[in-house]
Amino acid sequence: MSQPQEFTFQTEIKQLLHILSHSLYQNREIALRELISNASDSLNKLRHIQLSDEQYRDDSPLEITLEPDKEAKLLVIRDNGIGLTHDELVQNLGTIAHSGSKEFLRTLAAKAEKGGEAPSADLSLIGQFGVGFYAAFMLAEKVEVVTRSYREQTGWRWESDGSGRFTITPVEGDVPRGAQIRLHLKDDMDEFTDPNRLKFIVRKYSTFVPHPIKLATDILNEQKPIWVEPKNQVTEEQHAGFYQWLTHHTDEKPLWHLHLSSDSPIQFHSILYCPPSNFELMGFGQIEHGINLCAKRILVQDDCRDLLPEYLRFLYGVVDSADLPLNVSRETLQDHKLLPKLKKVLVKKVLDYLASLAEEQPETFKTFYQQFGPILRTGIGQDFENRERIAKLMRFHSTHTANEATLLVGGKVDKSLIPSVSLDSYLQRAVEGQTQIFYLSGPDLDALSRHPLLEAFRKRNLEVLFLDDPIDEFALTQLHRYEGKDLISIDSADVKFPESTNPAETDELKIKPKNLTRILELFRGALDGKVEDVRESSRLTDSNCCLINPQGTMSNQLQKVLSHTMKEYEMPKRIFEINPHAGLITRLCDLSSNSDNDDFIRDCGRQLYANSLILDGLIPDVEETTTRSLRFMEELARSKSSIVI
Repeated sequence: MSQPQEFTFQTEIKQLLHILSHSLYQNREIALRELISNASDSLNKLRHIQLSDEQYRDDSPLEITLEPDKEAKLLVIRDNGIGLTHDELVQNLGTIAHSGSKEFLRTLAAKAEKGGEAPSADLSLIGQFGVGFYAAFMLAEKVEVVTRSYREQTGWRWESDGSGRFTITPVEGDVPRGAQIRLHLKDDMDEFTDPNRLKFIVRKYSTFVPHPIKLATDILNEQKPIWVEPKNQVTEEQHAGFYQWLTHHTDEKPLWHLHLSSDSPIQFHSILYCPPSNFELMGFGQIEHGINLCAKRILVQDDCRDLLPEYLRFLYGVVDSADLPLNVSRETLQDHKLLPKLKKVLVKKVLDYLASLAEEQPETFKTFYQQFGPILRTGIGQDFENRERIAKLMRFHSTHTANEATLLVGGKVDKSLIPSVSLDSYLQRAVEGQTQIFYLSGPDLDALSRHPLLEAFRKRNLEVLFLDDPIDEFALTQLHRYEGKDLISIDSADVKFPESTNPAETDELKIKPKNLTRILELFRGALDGKVEDVRESSRLTDSNCCLINPQGTMSNQLQKVLSHTMKEYEMPKRIFEINPHAGLITRLCDLSSNSDNDDFIRDCGRQLYANSLILDGLIPDVEETTTRSLRFMEELARSKSSIVI
């Protein structure tokens, strides 16, 4: 008899086993769910292999069997799937290489640091990160895996008590193809040898597993594939159950579902589900595709990446087409001519459904956009054919909805109180002759609502979209035009005010202060090398000054993003605009009659420039700015009197 080989678990696996056997102990039902899911995956893989390679076909039905033994305190989960080789046992059950264990542990640690819930609440993470096998140690004091791969004749026994080591031994005699997970149950786990309890757990968690799950003579999962049923005959409870089976998100209902059937030009049935929350926003890493591709109800590929684009990767579901040949291999599947056609139809259907959801269920759409808008918006740069459809779904705050009365609550912006607008609703309010859609980007709504560049637009009753997320501006920059109108940042010199909004003649003829030209010259000298030009502003009404980007350049916010991500990127010089009617500028014009004041006026120009940078979220020369501010205060203090009258 061969001696067992002894191996040591990786450190991460040891940590994982401790969490699963202690912190998640009260959620032990899901251990059975995960082991059944693993068995189902093994059967799916074998079925696909049998379809594409005749030498591995046989007449035995693919199935999962539960074998409880109360006297021996043993539960066996048996499948006749692909099985495991010796090396696969080492790789898959002992190291981090083929599981998401490391990411699982990192996620739990990150949540704990942020004061999140205890690990016991993170049921969905087990399935999401592919660490389900190790959940066996929630139930068992010792786990055996007796297995034989479809590719070889030798069977193997993997064994561990979860303490940090495992052994692998060859098994003499005939070992059936597939795997037996033998759980030597802990003392208080008798419920997992009770047939009624096992039936309850399987029907709760594994109803939609596409292979028979047997317990003695009973089949526990006789649920029909609901995606081929008429949509009006599928209940909300069935949808919820199917969604939970697909996602492993226990007791969670989808935000919405889309049930599709088509006979032409492609014959297919499909159900797509949108989860209620976005794991990416919680710091769990990028969502993986969750669409299963079937041919005549037989799974061809799970987590198929070719059916939906990256910007819809958050959707789960099934797509089943009778036009797809059963014997297509995974290698040829990607190049199969049917997939692009299916993808085109599915994307159009999803985007059209979202448009109708926005009209008919605005609150549901609002929740969806808050969660998945950041992912959806990236589609404008990825999908040229559908970019206008995606653009119609984008939502923004604007000067129309976010006036100062609604923006500020206790001195802070409360975004939840602010309605959002679409590009279509913006255009409905556009003024006569308006050829541009105006937007302003910045770090937050509070700063945006107070920006001096808004003065001219408010005066002219022109709506400006607020973009407080860089993704929005990247999307609009990619879009460039919408319904024939240019999308343009209001900090650009390319802004064109509609003639219908030009100020009245009395305002145009407002007398400019004497010596304005001299002030501009002094400012140019003071800011030489820092700005492209200093000029009189026609857009400011109250503020002293503002910074404008030259024609054809990116907005200030996009430049900041690039400067943070690309060390070699250098922000271009901007145009410094001066409001000739602002009180300070008028006073400086008076003072400029005396050349002794030139240095003071230059310092004022430098300080106004520094103030403009700060308003735009940029940092001026700190030492120079603070020194100058101190000098101003000293001069102001000297002009004050200490005599009390």
